[in-house]
Amino acid sequence: MSTEAAASTPLRRVVEGAFAAIDQRLHAFKTQLAPREVGTIVSVSTGIAQIQGLLHVGFEERLLFPGGLSGIAFNLDADSVDVVLLGDYGHLHAGQEVQRSGRVMDVAVGDGLLGRVIDPLGRPLDGLGPVASERRLPIERPAAAIMDRAPVTEPLQTGLKVIDALIPIGRGQRELILGDRQTGKTAIAIDAIFNQRGHNVLCVYCAIGQRASAVAKAVANLRDQGALSYSVVVVAAGDEAPGLAYIAPYAATSIAEHFMESGRDVLIVYDDLTHHARAYRELSLLLRRPPGREAFPGDIFYIHSRMLERATHLNEALGGGSMTALPIIETEAQNISAYIPTNLISITDGQIVLSPSLFELGVLPAVDVGQSVSRVGGKAQRAAYRAVAGDLKLAYAQFEELETFARFGARLDDDTRQRIDHGKRIRACLGQAELAPVSVSAQIAILLALNAALFDPVPLDRMTAAQRAVEQAANDLPAELGQRLNEGAPLTDADRAQVTAVADQAITALLAAATGPETDSGIAATQETP
Repeated sequence: MSTEAAASTPLRRVVEGAFAAIDQRLHAFKTQLAPREVGTIVSVSTGIAQIQGLLHVGFEERLLFPGGLSGIAFNLDADSVDVVLLGDYGHLHAGQEVQRSGRVMDVAVGDGLLGRVIDPLGRPLDGLGPVASERRLPIERPAAAIMDRAPVTEPLQTGLKVIDALIPIGRGQRELILGDRQTGKTAIAIDAIFNQRGHNVLCVYCAIGQRASAVAKAVANLRDQGALSYSVVVVAAGDEAPGLAYIAPYAATSIAEHFMESGRDVLIVYDDLTHHARAYRELSLLLRRPPGREAFPGDIFYIHSRMLERATHLNEALGGGSMTALPIIETEAQNISAYIPTNLISITDGQIVLSPSLFELGVLPAVDVGQSVSRVGGKAQRAAYRAVAGDLKLAYAQFEELETFARFGARLDDDTRQRIDHGKRIRACLGQAELAPVSVSAQIAILLALNAALFDPVPLDRMTAAQRAVEQAANDLPAELGQRLNEGAPLTDADRAQVTAVADQAITALLAAATGPETDSGIAATQETP
């Protein structure tokens, strides 16, 4: 063999081995092609974009724009798609590519969201890092079927005497809060969230179109009172795109539904749906949908009804969880017969009406008992409340009528004056400071004292101190009686007599102390003590 032939033999073996390895790789290779449907932006305007080229896009499908921006397909025309943009769209321009995601708009859910402040897309706003989630749920989901629901039988205590006694709310109910701006609507909702501490109720607070300072104050109150640990805050600020304000309550509802379907009780607050309706009106007009009354689109009723209908009480076969909704609506000049308020009143199971005149008088919470009603909560109200609240509401209604009549300067007899004086004490007792919930046993003691006219000898400027004295006495009741009151057991005659006697002793001691020469300053200090 020649020297050249001997040298080429190892080289041939190397080449043959390389070719064999390549051939093996080629036979083992499997194509992994992922179809991708891409469209093109035709135009971009305020909060919306028009897309061409997405022939198979679905309604409400999530579309992916450059820069990590998302959008929802709204109008599906023959040759184009109108998309609602969910975020800052300043970097978009015509000619850019848009990609389908193949899924509808969804949001992260799970226990990892508790204690967090997020936006409607699930992105953290509290600077605490990524949000841990168990799974994702579509923001639009069908409501539970009728046969999957159970009656509302358990109360949701708000800690507010005027609501728990006269306008009770049950777990699974939808109770509307409406009133003019700056009348304390959000304060009632925050108080209700704060009172759920220790009652095994999770809370979701959805801020829609609110000022950043107002949202920061609400979050700070929840954090300071220890309520943020069992709450989720979903925020679509007023300076965000209208698309985020539109999807915010639906995303919050899906988060709450996850907890409800796991067998837990949830309270969800929508603050407020007036801004939500206006955001949807803005989007509809930009999308050139035909306007109706007050320029709102024809389906404005449907967007709220399909969302609030998801709040319910599930039967035991599905875990027995509940979702209680407290939607908030802002009225103008107390006009509750406007378009959006009447829509929400017809959808919900009652309403809590706030009065600007009561607010100006310093009666807080400024609840107009005459116009407020709960259509379901009375069936879930504790028996002890039902035993004492009926007479109280009648006496308060008579007082308001007589008070209006007395303003005309008419001469009143002694019985009428007595009713008016008693009514003023009722109004004083129904007043309550913000973030100061009252326990069930203390509320029942105060209501029994009112029905027995024990507060009538107390001067109006001493009513705050008298209430605190009764609350303290109620907290010192025997453990067995206090437990039965807190659990809602029916009041026996002996229980009523015992609680009334304890309240009478507390009020009598307060009045006796007030007659001493050195106690006036002490009473004043008691009134100022938080």
